[in-house]
Amino acid sequence: YYICPKCGDEAHIFGHGGAKAEAARLSTEFLGEVPLDIAIRQTSDAGEPIVVSKPNSPHAKVYREIAAKIWDKVQAIQGGAGRKTPRIVME
Repeated sequence: YYICPKCGDEAHIFGHGGAKAEAARLSTEFLGEVPLDIAIRQTSDAGEPIVVSKPNSPHAKVYREIAAKIWDKVQAIQGGAGRKTPRIVME
């Protein structure tokens, strides 16, 4: 969705609810929606993603909420099933 920077209206330019419905159809969790915003593109292109450059912004909050859901899933796998997740190293 797109939030107008002038009036704050939310516009669902690609429709609304399709991804959530598909997740339900596939019996998987819907992680969330990320709004379209020029600041996300600009900060990412500059090498400082929105969660770093504007950590208190509503957009950063959306990413953190999605990351928290994923982290909870990883923790459940590690603790519940006794399986270890792969170690990922970025150099």
